[in-house]
Amino acid sequence: MERDIYTDEHEMFREAYRTFLEREMVPHREEWEAAEIVDRKVFAKAGENGFLAMQVPEEYGGSGVADFRYNNIVVQELCRADLYAAGVGMTLHTDVCLPYFLDYCTEEQKQRWLPGIASGELITAVAMTEPGIGSDLAGMTTSAVRDGDTYVINGSKTFITNGINSDLVIVAAKTDPTQKHKGMSLFIVEAETPGFERGRNLDKVGMHAQDTAELFFTDMAVPAANMLGNEGDGFMLLVKNLAQERLSVAMAGVAHARAMLTWTVEYATDRTAFGQRIGSFQNSRFKLAEMETEITIAEVFVDRCITALNARELSAEEASMAKWWCTELQKRVADTCVQLHGGYGYMNEYPIARAYADARVSSIYAGTTEIMKEIIGRSMGF
Repeated sequence: MERDIYTDEHEMFREAYRTFLEREMVPHREEWEAAEIVDRKVFAKAGENGFLAMQVPEEYGGSGVADFRYNNIVVQELCRADLYAAGVGMTLHTDVCLPYFLDYCTEEQKQRWLPGIASGELITAVAMTEPGIGSDLAGMTTSAVRDGDTYVINGSKTFITNGINSDLVIVAAKTDPTQKHKGMSLFIVEAETPGFERGRNLDKVGMHAQDTAELFFTDMAVPAANMLGNEGDGFMLLVKNLAQERLSVAMAGVAHARAMLTWTVEYATDRTAFGQRIGSFQNSRFKLAEMETEITIAEVFVDRCITALNARELSAEEASMAKWWCTELQKRVADTCVQLHGGYGYMNEYPIARAYADARVSSIYAGTTEIMKEIIGRSMGF
């Protein structure tokens, strides 16, 4: 089924971005996998070509393209080119972190940070999760105490995407420890701030080309001018951005599933057993047919959610549906495709093996599947 939400301009963008990936990223994939981090120069190259933080207005050095269909094309092409892990930091920068700067920054803050975000000179990250609390943000212990024109922040964060490469980190901290959600505030922490320390680049099961780190804050004095919004607004601002973040993860989930199916169809066409193509066996045909059907259905719903987001009508419940369904689908497709590859599916020289390991975390980050179901269930009155 043809996806009809794209115009000729979108397809021209797709071709240009595909060329960029083939030139600037594909040749370095193995190098970045081994190093467990992408070269930060690729952010600058993406920014130079207009493929990063596209929504930044022209007056701040961006393209001013506020159309999430372009973001989806970026995700689709990263997955098609077997760059899913290498591209996560870039999609987090554009899809997840950027809205905080666009929607909540003062004019002075925008002038300070947006040009570098658009150019790729300033790489962003968001630090919410702490050791031991998981999805329970109200239980965070990182504190921010007002001291004149600064807030002194102490605490730690973990599982932070772009944790090593980042220049600007959106940090959630408690400004009022007597309150739960209402006691949380957001700060932009610049990497050179005294008291800011990066921990280890975490050793993960998959997503090896993407840096994920621990961050530590020890008596770190952050200017009050670096607060996003007002004191106590932190949880509300986080919640407002979660729908777009979860849709971004859903887009990646279904795009990754589509890429895995494409690789498997090619393998099942070329590989023979018992004198015939393995795709021609009834069980293989049925498995391929099931995946094609489920992925197509998921793509239709994701496209609907993208249209709703562009119209500012995407609800938290719809984003949660997309996120949990597409990431669980991604895992099922990965497992089935490895099985259809046989022994070769377990070899890292085949993209399906890397994809199998990379897919597992998608139903955990940005809110677990269980949290997504909780959100949906509560919206139904339970």
